[in-house]
Amino acid sequence: MPDSTLILSAPTGTLTAGALKALDLPGEPAQWLSHESAALFQLPDARIKPALALLDNAPVDWLVTPEPPKQKALFLADMDSTMIEIECIDELADYAGVKDQVAAVTEQAMRGELDFREALAARVQLLEGLPVSVLQDCFNERVRISSGAEQAVKTMASNGCHCMLVSGGFTFFTQRIADALGFHGNRANQLEERGGHLTGKVLPPISDASTKLSVLQQEKERLSLDTADIMAVGDGANDIPMIEAAGLGIAYRAKPKTRNAAAAAIDHSDLTALLHFQGIST
Repeated sequence: MPDSTLILSAPTGTLTAGALKALDLPGEPAQWLSHESAALFQLPDARIKPALALLDNAPVDWLVTPEPPKQKALFLADMDSTMIEIECIDELADYAGVKDQVAAVTEQAMRGELDFREALAARVQLLEGLPVSVLQDCFNERVRISSGAEQAVKTMASNGCHCMLVSGGFTFFTQRIADALGFHGNRANQLEERGGHLTGKVLPPISDASTKLSVLQQEKERLSLDTADIMAVGDGANDIPMIEAAGLGIAYRAKPKTRNAAAAAIDHSDLTALLHFQGIST
């Protein structure tokens, strides 16, 4: 029977021989991508469905592909709650004393329950009058890089992959995160400033779901790539268009709509799973 490739990625030490046996998988995979935490199996198609049923109850992330995995030539990533652990707009709102109000809108927007542009405008309006210096304070005090993000991006870039950070957040943060992680470029929204304070507005053009998709299409054409050469990752509803347009779309700690749109989800392991799902060892 034809074989499929099953890739597993899990927290360190999870994929022991006993754990693999419990999942009805060979104790020794076709390839270890990271000993006892990431492995590649070649399995007959008939064995894939039973294995996935068992994986539903295991702390393991997985990807099934009909073809062996390939390293990607273009990578696009969301920033907030993906490459970094926080939503920057929520943390800025905390400095303004309106975090609960803003965070509730952010959550609804990321679940796809609100129009992104309207939700962005409403939240940014609440930041009116905040000193510009708070942006750096927020970056220094609140921003934390997601586990595995730096290794994943720098490894892909060193392998010749063009990496783009595309966000519905703010350029103040994307520029710094892109530099720190090794992205080649970034796109986001620019907060309007006047007299050392935020005006409560975003300068056009707005960066949203359509922007992320447009960047993917532009870079695909510029680099003369096939869809199979592209990977995208994100957590919210505004990431869905680029996730669906990529050859390999990944949902990271994602909202249900986003997870349903993706080929694979990272819920248990860290972002080095992005490498494992390309067959890259760590």
